[in-house]
Amino acid sequence: MTATDTHRAVDAIFRIESAKLIAGLARMVRDVGLAEDLAQDALVAALETWPKSGVPDNPGAWLMATAKHRGIDRLRRNKLLERKHEELGRDLEARQNAGPDLDAAIDDDVGDDLLRLVFTACHPILASEARVALTLRLLGGLTTEEIARAFLVPEATVAQRIVRAKRTLAEARVPFEVPRGAELAVRLTSVLEVIYLIYNEGYSATAGDDWMRPALCEDALRLGRILAELAPSEPEVHGLVALMEIQSSRAAARVDASGAPVLLLDQDRGRWDQLLIGRGLAALERAEKLSGVLGPYGLQAAIAACHARSRTGAETDWKRIAALYEVLARLAPSPVVELNRAVAVSMAFGPAAGLEIVDALTSEPTLRAYHLLPSVRGDLLAKLRRLDEARLEFERAAALTRNGRERVMLLDRAAACAGGSGLPDPR
Repeated sequence: MTATDTHRAVDAIFRIESAKLIAGLARMVRDVGLAEDLAQDALVAALETWPKSGVPDNPGAWLMATAKHRGIDRLRRNKLLERKHEELGRDLEARQNAGPDLDAAIDDDVGDDLLRLVFTACHPILASEARVALTLRLLGGLTTEEIARAFLVPEATVAQRIVRAKRTLAEARVPFEVPRGAELAVRLTSVLEVIYLIYNEGYSATAGDDWMRPALCEDALRLGRILAELAPSEPEVHGLVALMEIQSSRAAARVDASGAPVLLLDQDRGRWDQLLIGRGLAALERAEKLSGVLGPYGLQAAIAACHARSRTGAETDWKRIAALYEVLARLAPSPVVELNRAVAVSMAFGPAAGLEIVDALTSEPTLRAYHLLPSVRGDLLAKLRRLDEARLEFERAAALTRNGRERVMLLDRAAACAGGSGLPDPR
């Protein structure tokens, strides 16, 4: 194996092992920032050592043992956190005296450690953007550059968010633990929110020239699947996984050969991934069995399932979807949910019924800069043949969106209205 091949192997192994490595180290040093630094030290050591000695049989365990040695050395050098130094030293000495099992070094309490890391990275004390960046860094294994590229922000901005997040966690002395009791529900909500934010940014990119960023969807789905394994009795975890699985099944059909958006009822359903649909429906069934009454993510998954079970757009049970949105609006009221309900109502009971709901949202301050409000309103006006009004709404939506592909689509719809066709856009 050449040095280049070894370096590639090191990078690949570290991406796979980094979350477990950081989680295990964080349990011992009780500091996420220090744990990541130690993991990076182990990576550097691997890059220096493996090209000469070859990749070890158990690279994850090698990285863990190396990181622990580096941790002891660093704590000694800095003469800081002496209690932690002693704990680490005793732990390592005990393992050495017992004849250390390197497999155990990486595998002990891995599930619990990863769950602790999830709850720490997604702690609500952090701003939403910081939680997303830290989660992708620690659990997704993404570099700062990759996170910056995914969200179209400067690399320095992402680096600052991560540094500040780790400092905030350290200064607040956030415990490295799985919350219990009443706090668990609040903290779990934060975790699910972070994963879904990552997924949504991949599914419908807010800015840039691409309609989708599939890599972010894959990262979020992988994190959701891991969380479902770590917290198998939480129905909303399975609800979120179900939602992401079913939504992801449409990925290949959501853009045409040129990368332009293809909206739901125009998609070739033969290109929907049946394996992902099957996984999503199974996860939804688990959520239903665990809860009896679906939560917000489970309800959204049930809505997605209505589309997934329909062989054609014409067969879609829009009345059921409208009813599910009504339940969701009561359970988790928000203007965006109400806007989605308006679309379902329009498909079930006609565009005039949907427009009545949308018009009631036009004074909502939180939707003032939300491009989908004028986009949906334009669609309903076009269906009602109020084309001049529809054209203005599509132009307004185009001015509000930061996604280049979406802007082109909206301007095309505005032009169609000006030409007298309107091009109804069933969603």
